[in-house]
Parts: sequence; C-alpha cells; structure tokens
Amino acid sequence: MSESKTTRITVAGERPYDVLVGRGLLGELPGMLGGEVRKVLVVHPRALRATGEAVREDLVAAGYEAVAAEVPDDEDAKSAQVAAFCWGVLGQASFTRTDAVVAVGGGTVTDLAGFVAATWLRGVRVVHVPTTLLGMVDAAVGGKTGLNTAEGKNLVGAFHPPAGVLCDLATLETLPRNDLLAGMAEVVKCGFVADPVILERVEADPDAVGDHASPLVRELVERAVAVKADVVGRDLRDTGDREVLNYGHTLGHAIELSERFAWRHGAAVSVGMVFAAELASLAGRLDRSVVDRHRSVLGALGLPLTYRGDRWPQLLQAMGRDKKTRGDRLRFVVLDDVARPTRLEGPDPSLLAAAYASISRD
Repeated sequence: MSESKTTRITVAGERPYDVLVGRGLLGELPGMLGGEVRKVLVVHPRALRATGEAVREDLVAAGYEAVAAEVPDDEDAKSAQVAAFCWGVLGQASFTRTDAVVAVGGGTVTDLAGFVAATWLRGVRVVHVPTTLLGMVDAAVGGKTGLNTAEGKNLVGAFHPPAGVLCDLATLETLPRNDLLAGMAEVVKCGFVADPVILERVEADPDAVGDHASPLVRELVERAVAVKADVVGRDLRDTGDREVLNYGHTLGHAIELSERFAWRHGAAVSVGMVFAAELASLAGRLDRSVVDRHRSVLGALGLPLTYRGDRWPQLLQAMGRDKKTRGDRLRFVVLDDVARPTRLEGPDPSLLAAAYASISRD
C-alpha cells in the first residue's frame, strides 16, 4: 500500500464511478469531468478560499471556463438559501446540461454541491474533492445529497451519484486532529457493520489513527470507502441494504439538531452507536461484550460516549422525523453481532428510555 500509489475503488450501479485514494490527484479531475464539459462551478467554503481558487485556476489552465461559489463553513452551507445562491451563479454563467459542478471541501459542501448539481436542469455532472476524513469516507461517496431545515438534518435531498471522487490524502495534513478523529467515527461505523479488520487496526494502534501521515490512516480510508462502495453499489436509493450505513445516525442526527450543529457529526454518531448497541443488548439481540467494544474503541479515539440526560424528550421527538421512521414507528439499525447489522422496529418506549439512561450524564 505505497503512499505514491493511487488506489481506485469502483462504485457499481446504474452510473458506475471511481473513487481515487492517493496524493496529488488534481490532475485526474479533467478525466472525471468528461469530454463534453466546458463550464465548471467550483463550490468551496470560506475556510478553503485559497484551495478553491487553486482548483479553479487549474481548471482554467486546462481550458475550462471555471467560476467559483464561496459558501458558508460547516452546516450553515446546507440551506435552501445557499443552494439558491449557487443556482443564481449557474444561471448567470449560462450553465447547460453538459457542464459540471466540482465540490471542494468537507461533507457539508459535498452534500450541498451534490444537491445543486442534482437540481440544476434536473441533473448535471458533479465531481467531489473531499478535504476532510468525514467527506472522504462518508458524504462524498454514495450519491446522497442533502439540505437541512429547522425541523431536522438532511430532510431535503436527492440521490445523485457523482461522476467521480478524488480523495487526496494530502488535504488531511491541515485538518485539525479533533476533526480527523471525529471523522474516524464513520470509519469505526464501517468496522462494526461490515469490516471487523477496521476495528482490529484501531484497537492495535489508536495513537496512529490520529496521525494523518500514518499509513494506517490511508488503509482505514480505503477500507471504509470499500465498505460504502459495496453497499451503495447494491442499493443506491436506501431501500434496503444501504440503511445499515445509518448505524448510530438516528440518535446522532437528533443530537446534532439539539446542539444546533455545534457538535461535530462524528462525535454525535459516536454517541448514537453506543446508544444503538445498548438498545440491541437490552432487546436481547447483542452480546454485552460487543457493547463494551463500542465503548473501548470509540473511547480510545477520544470520542464521546454519553449525552445530556435532560434532552431525552426533544431527542425522541427529533428521531420521529428520522428518514427511517415509518408512520409513528421508530426504526433503528442495530447489530446482532459485529458485521451482522439488522433493524429494530417500533421498540417499546421503556426500552428506548433504558438505553438512553445507560448513556446519559448530568
């Protein structure tokens, strides 16, 4: 697994595409855009102004007419108002169906830019250049796009697979350690639902996980992307198998909403996974040792394992708006064992309360 090598992971489906993992990958961007594209909108957050401008300049040098749309940082980008701003830029620049969008940034930017691409002229090409670990292993791969509303996270969205994804590991060098470790929550999730080797690697050397230059980080990125590619290649539209990728997200998204998105996504999902494990154990489906493994693996990365006890009523209300909910029946992705995900439908309210009590703090 040489650092100079580029790893290509193909996502199957109606419109197959490649995810490249390596270093110095921007030269691959024109090939992913395809031969018909003439105009490119580069969407980037304020915090990555210099990076976004460098990508735009590279595209101009390659012969494209490239314009930039600078959007707010973090979850503030995922609003209808920001999407409308991007549509305005596309309209003013006369983008056609054979033109494209490039997303440069973390998961919030790929979610936003993917939605803008999905809805402009009912769908134009999008290439994602994720610059965070979370973006690489989660948001950029799979074709889910989304905006937030006051009522919840990702309640507005579309399925729109990208034309390609460039995971340039060099971009992680400037990522704060806390953001890198928070992104690891999604990697650990892939370990629990599909690839136990991920858990073994983290358990063997948790310190290396926090070092962006470690070969272990590259291996974990590749393993997590491979898990996601396999699942979404079989189920793009979240009608069956793909739901397992939402492990920990039902409570996790509710916590993010409760915190008005001040918590990192991975931190909230970490608590959500411990909750789901406790719930499965109380339902008699999961051995206690696996619950303990959740706490040990996530705790070794410094990720949170508990949340405020006084927030349960509003969290329960928020979970009622989760995408997996059917009617008034809450549905949770849980485990029967490591790499054996399943669903738990309509659990008794007392069971939910007991599971939450096990992760509550004052």
